[in-house]
Amino acid sequence: MGEVTTSLQRPVTNTGRSKLVRHVDSFEIQPPTPPSHNGVPRSAWARARRRVSRWHRPYTIALLLLDFAAVMLADWLAQEAFGQARAGFYNAQEDPTWFYTVAFLLLPLGWVVILWGNRAYDRRYLGLGPDEFKRVIRGGVAVAATVSFIAFATKTDLSRYTVGFALLGALTLVLVGRLTARFLLHMVRRRAGHAGHRMVLVGTLPECLEVFTAVTRNPGAGLVPVAIHITDGYAAARGIETPVPVYAGRDVLALVREVGGDTIAVCGSASAEPGELRRLAWQLEGSGVDLVVAPQLTDIAGPRVHIRPIEGLPLLHVEEPTLSGPALLMKSLMDRVAAGLGLLLLAPLFAAIALAIRISDPGPVFFRQPRVGHEGRTFRVWKFRTMYVDAEDRLAGLVDQNETDGMLFKMKQDPRVFPVGRFLRASSLDELPQLINVLWGEMSLVGPRPLPADDGDFLGDVRRRLLVRPGMTGLWQVSGRSDLSWDEAVRLDLYYVDNWSLAYDLSILWRTVGVVVARKGAY
Repeated sequence: MGEVTTSLQRPVTNTGRSKLVRHVDSFEIQPPTPPSHNGVPRSAWARARRRVSRWHRPYTIALLLLDFAAVMLADWLAQEAFGQARAGFYNAQEDPTWFYTVAFLLLPLGWVVILWGNRAYDRRYLGLGPDEFKRVIRGGVAVAATVSFIAFATKTDLSRYTVGFALLGALTLVLVGRLTARFLLHMVRRRAGHAGHRMVLVGTLPECLEVFTAVTRNPGAGLVPVAIHITDGYAAARGIETPVPVYAGRDVLALVREVGGDTIAVCGSASAEPGELRRLAWQLEGSGVDLVVAPQLTDIAGPRVHIRPIEGLPLLHVEEPTLSGPALLMKSLMDRVAAGLGLLLLAPLFAAIALAIRISDPGPVFFRQPRVGHEGRTFRVWKFRTMYVDAEDRLAGLVDQNETDGMLFKMKQDPRVFPVGRFLRASSLDELPQLINVLWGEMSLVGPRPLPADDGDFLGDVRRRLLVRPGMTGLWQVSGRSDLSWDEAVRLDLYYVDNWSLAYDLSILWRTVGVVVARKGAY
């Protein structure tokens, strides 16, 4: 249980005096704290203190080297693949110095500069979310436009195939390098607990605990709360177990330094107190401590939220979720094409799995069950059969052993599952036939999981899941699968419905690979 600390301060007239702090079972003298800022700006010539959190510096240097090397590799592959690679360079056959300078120095350097200009190295976008990759793609488009303009302006007749191969290859290799770097970063964060942000949460205790749960759900995000500073008084924390120490009535900046933090997260209603957030920002100027705000507006992602200042008042506009339009059409097209190709390529694997099922337990290879889909329409989902043929008859005797809540029945050691079926479930191979549902437009590659149709009507918030097509994978699956509670699974599905995008779908598909390999929550 976390420690709850409160302070009793003597009336003082000098901010440099010591403060008497009373702990639950002891007293200690708090060292003098520096006077807080009052809004007067620092000298323009004063050097700001370096940020306390420094993990991004070596990570950014590594990305710079990776990007530079990726472009050089793409240029070398283009030169090796096309004999006309040096076309347009004067006397390049006899003296290729200028060609090599452009291909292996200037062009990679141009990539890095343009990526930097597109803020692809901004620490706020590194390591989490799709924004980093969006900026890399925008940078690739800018490089292609720049090369085309220079070639047109100088009337240089370049080999189009070589240039196209080099640019697309460079973009692909840069993205692969970024994905690899992010994977390693997340692995370091999960296993060693390094390369993250140590946060002090400020707000009421319920709001801080809600933010704590959200930011610690994904260790790869690198957000590590180390303390809570409650604004609703010491009494609000009496008798409540907390995962980190809880403090009250302390100077926030001094508390951050005491617990070794580098970030202050203002939670919920604490961000709405007039003038308090602004004064806290003033106090943090030059301290090297980051300030983030977690408003009460939860489960709404960045693309739907826009800040539009009006007469000095920043208004937070929340747009409607995108449930129709060109993006949804592109999603449907991507689903159909990927499903068709997947069925063709996986046909030999399907035959091998079908043979293994028939040998393990005579009966049908596929299991088809009614599920509720888009806008409440019922369809029959395709899956490889993993249970004995009498599984439905044996279900009534196992209901009391259900290990999950909500609408689903799950057992980690379900006796109705035969050995090959257990392997298919653990490896998620039993879900592959749902590519047929995707091809027919009944499902999508990414979306909320389809729920059985015999569980009655969907009431309340759960019905909102039906606004999009159910998916083979989704936010629920990559966040814990069967290990999650029903309420948490519904919350994740609703978050996806309200905030989906093509980039988010690709991110979930990428995370699915790691979850399937790790067999996390699959049974």
